[in-house]
Formats: sequence, C-alpha cells, structure tokens
Amino acid sequence: MIRTFAAAILLLALPQLAQAADITGVPKIREGDQVQIGTTRIRLGGIDAPSTDQLCLNPKGERWTCGVAARDELIKHAGGKSWTCHTRQVDRRGRTIARCEVDGEDIQKWMVTSGWALAFTRVSHDYEADEKAAREAKAGMWQGAFIAPWDWRVRNKKTAVLGATRPPENANAILLASASGEVAPSPDCTIKGNVNTAGECIYHKPTSRWYAQIKMKISKGTRWFCSVEEAEAAGCRETRR
Repeated sequence: MIRTFAAAILLLALPQLAQAADITGVPKIREGDQVQIGTTRIRLGGIDAPSTDQLCLNPKGERWTCGVAARDELIKHAGGKSWTCHTRQVDRRGRTIARCEVDGEDIQKWMVTSGWALAFTRVSHDYEADEKAAREAKAGMWQGAFIAPWDWRVRNKKTAVLGATRPPENANAILLASASGEVAPSPDCTIKGNVNTAGECIYHKPTSRWYAQIKMKISKGTRWFCSVEEAEAAGCRETRR
C-alpha cells in the first residue's frame, strides 16, 4: 500500500518535474529576449528587450532599429553555442520562462549589462545593478534615446524617454512609431507582413505576386520581417498566391 501511495505521488509530480527540467541546445534567436531550442519557445526571464519592430534614436537623434540590433548582438555573442536554460514556468502564450547560460555566463545579465535589454523589475530585481552599470556606461540603447519595451508595446504616450541623448521635441512621435513604416527599416528586412480579412498574418517576400500592393501602415497591422523564420515565429504564413 505504501508503494502504491508513493507511486501515485510520483505520477502527480511528473508534470512539475518535467516543467523544471533544464533545456539544452543551440538556439534559434528570434528576438533579444526570445529564443527557440528544438520545439520549445523560451522567454528569457527577468529582462525585457526591444521588439525587432522597435525604433530608438542614436546619439545624433536619428532613428535606428534597436530591436533588430539587440537580437543581432545576441546572435553574435552566443548564437552558435549550446545554451542551458533553467525552466521557471510557462506563460499564457505558451512560452517557457527560463534563465539561460552559455559556458557558465548568465545571458540575461549580459544583455542588460550590454545595454540591449532592461531589468524587468515587475517580475525580478536580479538585474537592476546591471542596468545601472549599462546606463552609466552609455552602453547599447543607452547611448541614444529610447522608451522602455513594455511601454512601447502598449504605445504609452506618457512614458519617459530614457537614454543619454537629449531627445528632440518630436521624440515621442518617433519612438512610439515602429519599423512598420512605409520604408523597410534596413536592406535586410524587406519581407512584408499583413493581416487578412480572416485575421491571419500573411508574409510576402519581394518575389511574391502581391508584394507591391501591400501598403505598410501600422494601423492596419503590417510590419517588416528580416527573414522567413522571423515571420513564421511571429505566427505568419506565406501567401498562397
């Protein structure tokens, strides 16, 4: 009877044990705080990095795609290496929240110290000191001007402009916009994404039949992608025509 009871307890604990298991492998880096290892989508816990669609201002007051830069810098730093991610929980979007390391280095700490992400203090205070160091060093986004990623996602017009550069009068209008403007944010990001009448996200490569007819307006849910993988990671499918 004792064995039966112990077996029952073990069975009940299996989901928790499975959830807590480490995830290892070379990741596909989708954004500065989102990667995929195998079939598992992972959100780096305790930090918040700009979306690939987010814009910042450089020290000269010119707009630049800081979200793309944050992702690309992470790829350069650790993209081809094996990661170990320690699972914390699963969020409402089905992503595994984890703390990840590469060769013993805390990846979240590196992102914040390098100025490519902020400490997400709503859920953790682990990286506050690293954010302060990045701000003082004017590293990454801190060299220019930007708004916090969590404010950008909800287009909060009352948010403070962060960074070392004194922002121009129209800074909020620039920083609250996105890379989904009429012109591609960079020569490498020319795939168009739009939402059809059925609510599906569709991506169009430059060779697609309807590419020229897709007008890029954020109010209509359009955005630019830098690769097919990025578009598909965002839940989009390729146009059938």
